[in-house]
Amino acid sequence: MSAKQLLFGFHAVTVRLKVAPDSVRELLVDAGRKDQRMRQFLARAEEAGVTITELDDDRLQKLCGTHRHQGVVARVDAIQHTHSLDDLLDGIEEPPLILVLDGITDPHNLGACLRVADGAGVHAVIAPKDHAVGINATVAKVASGAAETVPYFMVTNLARTLGELKERDIWVTGTSDDAPGTLYAADFKVPTALVLGAEGKGMRQLTRKHCDQLVSIPMMGGVESLNVSVASAVCLYEARRQRGFTRG
Repeated sequence: MSAKQLLFGFHAVTVRLKVAPDSVRELLVDAGRKDQRMRQFLARAEEAGVTITELDDDRLQKLCGTHRHQGVVARVDAIQHTHSLDDLLDGIEEPPLILVLDGITDPHNLGACLRVADGAGVHAVIAPKDHAVGINATVAKVASGAAETVPYFMVTNLARTLGELKERDIWVTGTSDDAPGTLYAADFKVPTALVLGAEGKGMRQLTRKHCDQLVSIPMMGGVESLNVSVASAVCLYEARRQRGFTRG
């Protein structure tokens, strides 16, 4: 991710104003939008002391490459991780719950996965640097703020990282259509890293070999698999169901 970037959409920009207002350099808003939602948003931005510039819809669309900006675009500094993955894991006081995404290149899928991860209380999301999408404006928009709250680590060698998780006694559970058992028979109360692959291709073979166990999601109808973000929701909320839904 570059040092400076764009965010767009009410949710993504509002969360950034909440968690890191100093990183917001300028707000660009639709000059023709005067509804209550926009007025409330602008009041919050003014309280944060952010510079606000009005533009027309066409210029906003050209700026972010989509008409789905909702009339709100922000120029922001990228938020840098203040802790390494090891530091984050050292600070977790409950059994870790980690989502590992192998080969997710669609920003809409990544954004939806981050949103699910935030809702399920995941401590971190891990992905390989190669053959995977990073955090960009589209990811942030789809994530509805979760890109700002869920630590996302892109690692050089995913297989090695899985090995390091196992050295920490974190049980690595991969998902596969041909797994002998379902996720409902697995114990997710233990420290867990859930691994999901790209829709269609699934996990790479090397990633699969580093899993302690494989589980499947039961499919009752005619389709063979679920979208990766839907699959992550099914798996993570089963893990959260087993652990309980008390906020940490």
